[in-house]
Amino acid sequence: MARQVLYLFIYLAFEYISAQLHYSVPEELKRGSAIGNIAKDLGLNVKELSLRNFHIVSRGKTQHFLVNSENGDLYVMDRIDREGLCGTKQNCLISFESVIENPLHLYTVKVDIQDVNDNAPSFSKDVFDILISESALPGVRLSLGHAQDPDIGSNSVQRYTIDENMFFSLGEITASDGIKYPELILEKPLDREKKIIYSLTLTASDGGQPSKTGTAHINVKVLDVNDNFPKFDKDTYEIHLKENTPIGFVVFQLNATDKDEGSNAEITYSFSNVPENAHDIFIIDSKNGSIKVIRDIDFEVAEEYKIIVEAKDGGGLAAQCKISILIIDINDNAPEITITSVSATVPEDSPPDTIIALINVQDLDSGENGEVVCEISDTLPFKLILSSANYYKLVTTKSIDRERTSHYNLTINALDKGSPQLSTNITFQLGISDVNDNMPIFDQTNYIVYVQENNPQGTSIYRIHASDYDINQNAKISYSILSNNIDNIPVSSYVSINSVTGVLYGQRSFDYEQLREFQFQVMAKDSGLPSLSSNVTVKICIIDRNDNAPKILYPSQDTEESLFEFIPHSAEKGYLVAKVIAVDNDSGHNAWLSYHFLQNPDPSLFIISQQTGEIKIGRDLKDMDSLSQKIVVLVKDNGQPSLSSTVTLSLVVAESFQQVIPEIRRHPSSTEMSSNTTFYLIVSIGLISFLFMVTVFLTVLFKCKKSSTPTSFQNYNRNVYPQFTLGCPSEISDASLPFPFSYDVCVTLDSKQNEIAYLKPLQNVPTDNLIDTEDLTVNNNPPRDTLSSASVTQVTSIY
Repeated sequence: MARQVLYLFIYLAFEYISAQLHYSVPEELKRGSAIGNIAKDLGLNVKELSLRNFHIVSRGKTQHFLVNSENGDLYVMDRIDREGLCGTKQNCLISFESVIENPLHLYTVKVDIQDVNDNAPSFSKDVFDILISESALPGVRLSLGHAQDPDIGSNSVQRYTIDENMFFSLGEITASDGIKYPELILEKPLDREKKIIYSLTLTASDGGQPSKTGTAHINVKVLDVNDNFPKFDKDTYEIHLKENTPIGFVVFQLNATDKDEGSNAEITYSFSNVPENAHDIFIIDSKNGSIKVIRDIDFEVAEEYKIIVEAKDGGGLAAQCKISILIIDINDNAPEITITSVSATVPEDSPPDTIIALINVQDLDSGENGEVVCEISDTLPFKLILSSANYYKLVTTKSIDRERTSHYNLTINALDKGSPQLSTNITFQLGISDVNDNMPIFDQTNYIVYVQENNPQGTSIYRIHASDYDINQNAKISYSILSNNIDNIPVSSYVSINSVTGVLYGQRSFDYEQLREFQFQVMAKDSGLPSLSSNVTVKICIIDRNDNAPKILYPSQDTEESLFEFIPHSAEKGYLVAKVIAVDNDSGHNAWLSYHFLQNPDPSLFIISQQTGEIKIGRDLKDMDSLSQKIVVLVKDNGQPSLSSTVTLSLVVAESFQQVIPEIRRHPSSTEMSSNTTFYLIVSIGLISFLFMVTVFLTVLFKCKKSSTPTSFQNYNRNVYPQFTLGCPSEISDASLPFPFSYDVCVTLDSKQNEIAYLKPLQNVPTDNLIDTEDLTVNNNPPRDTLSSASVTQVTSIY
């Protein structure tokens, strides 16, 4: 079977319609026959067809053509019957679109179906009964039914022939529409007495190669004289009929007349030649000639019906007329919407004008009834752009944010321009796929975490939480601590974090006294590509616990021996004997200290201030001789539970300082001191005594010169005495601490004055400042005024 490519038109139609192809093929082409190479004709690479999803979008219910994606051939897939597709139309076109994606292109393909002589002429009747009066004169023309041939052009009926005979010949009449109607022409007068019936064969031949024919039998019956034929008002009637005409409606009322009388004037009507598609739609009343509708009419099925009506009188004479019924279209078909290419999801970062779908819209009606407009809601970030006569592109109008709307229900509404207006809508869901455009967000701008000290190592102390508006992997957050140092120690040695849950763990037990607070940064990072992160500052505040007992600074506890305090007999009630000074490394309530007597042989003699730790005389000592008492002072804090420390003091009441020395020597531990140490200590005390005397002499001399100027020493209470913690090297020193080590205690024995106690090691302490106890024993007691004038005394204890 021959294949011919007639022509190829390529033109730029719209933005995404890049070409139009035109092929011409004969009908009834064998299935599988190739009619052209569409890839070559479109200038495409054959490999692109499969990779870019090249496919055909057929407009009808039957897909007649298909493209071989391996070689690009366009081949016949189903039977092509031109007569079934186009009827008697001269031009028969099958149009379809071909779509190729990535990028999206649309091609219109039109295939011109050429007629082949595959149908033979046929008559509406196998036998035509014709009555003719014997009085008919030569030249009388008798109408015959014409033959029908669905083919067109030269393949349709071209001529008629009958059997050769001497009485009848065949003539033809060509109507305005080009159809040839055969007529039987009487050539010689008839004699009924000689022959009543003449049997002839009518043959219709088309112009195909080879020619095809159809036959019908003609029985000519000679009647007695009936010399008048029925007559219609017109030879041709044209009727306009709406397709929604109800069943039973009278389409037309025919009226034929006959001048004869009697039975020769009785006319009956019948369809002489009816198209096959009109058989079940119209009916004619044989008596009155009314044509009625017996079935629904559809303009989309047929636009016109041509019917031949015959009027025959009782004498057998007949006349024919042609009725052309034109169907008027009404708007009875709603638009049809077909989505030929659609994306199920679209990324949220898609730029404006991203193509979402290609939509085809058709309406089977014609004229304005078939003109369709597509609409979409203005509130959505999408719009429809007309791409061709029947195609719309659905594109985005602005950026889309999945975090605001995760999907859209898109409703496409198609409306025609008919009256009344008909519409169709189709709804489909478009999902918005997530992209990693949101960084993790912490619940707080910064975190302050309170942790009690002495926490168990490795326990959780807090949970950091961040959220991400994205989903799936883009919202999967991992936590980490940014590296930095705390006092040159990596923060990872203090805390760690669970990368999944964000739980902070203490890597060590915290000590409030060593580290009260520190801060670091935690990073939350999602798992998107590329990943996004954010940081937050976490401040760890250590809460103090009462884990430190009070530390007594004065009197010093660095020796095991009791500390001696000298009290003169002249001391009165309220005299400040000593002051216990203590500190607590804890803070707050845990560092509030109170002072109590744990051991006091005579509670009436000595009292202690719970707030200041000052030990004073509770009653006068006038009648008391020398007295030596040992008291134990308890210092406790205000924590829960409370912690405490104790210090032991030996209080000596004597008339002079020399009386204190024997008491010190009677200390139980003095016998354990080495004699060498005692020797060096005595020498040192002697040097210190000497220097002390020189200092006193210089001071007195200086005061004599400046007697007119009041000194600051005169402003202090005369009852304030210097207090010494003395120790004999040979008796109390065990050389357990480095030498020398001194406490500088600035003591104002008046509780109303400020007192400061601080501890510092002394370097290169001069030995000439040491007190010589032997000198103190030999010499007289120092004047009371000299002792009372010193408000601040530096005492150096040597161990």
